[in-house]
Amino acid sequence: MKNADVPFAVDKAKSFDQIKTVQRNKRQQFFHIVSIFMLALVLSFLAVLVKAYFDGKFDSVEALQQYIGQYGVFGPLFLTAFQAAQVVIPVLPGFLGCAAGAVMFGPAVGFWCNYIGIGGGSVIAFLLARKFGMPLLQDLFPSGRYDKWARWASQSKSYTAFLFMAILLPLFPDDYLCYLTGVSKMTARRFVWIIILGKPWCILAYSLGFSLIK
Repeated sequence: MKNADVPFAVDKAKSFDQIKTVQRNKRQQFFHIVSIFMLALVLSFLAVLVKAYFDGKFDSVEALQQYIGQYGVFGPLFLTAFQAAQVVIPVLPGFLGCAAGAVMFGPAVGFWCNYIGIGGGSVIAFLLARKFGMPLLQDLFPSGRYDKWARWASQSKSYTAFLFMAILLPLFPDDYLCYLTGVSKMTARRFVWIIILGKPWCILAYSLGFSLIK
């Protein structure tokens, strides 16, 4: 490289670093906002439960459901938003929201809130990974092994079947898989169909099981 080219190469490297810094700041700002939203939801939920407890609404599931019912449509909307947010920012296991939904709203309403929320959050996580790529996964899941998993997801012919079974069955790290799939070659359309067809069964089982609590 000629000496005259050295300043140009340095400036180019600096510009690349600046672009990476700007992108990282945007990612951090987005997740900071989502984290604040998540914290507000959790605190609001706890406030409602504390009030219900002191009002004596924990005597039975029916009493609790009647108490939550006074909030009208805001109760189901709250659960749906919470379940979507907890996929984007993995903080709590999704089955806890499924349990709360089934107990507070019954199996039918609880199922739809959880299904729409978790399904929507899964698609959002996929699209975020598709937009920001591996740097996002490295921010959220700081470990070198995720590079290996991302390469496998992009190259393996069996990844679609693996993802469907992982979404279908309980206790798999669904949140991470949504992000991982976003950096693979899978199309958004195929991913959405996997979520639509594979996600409801586990949620339905949770909803029916937890609705038996009296």
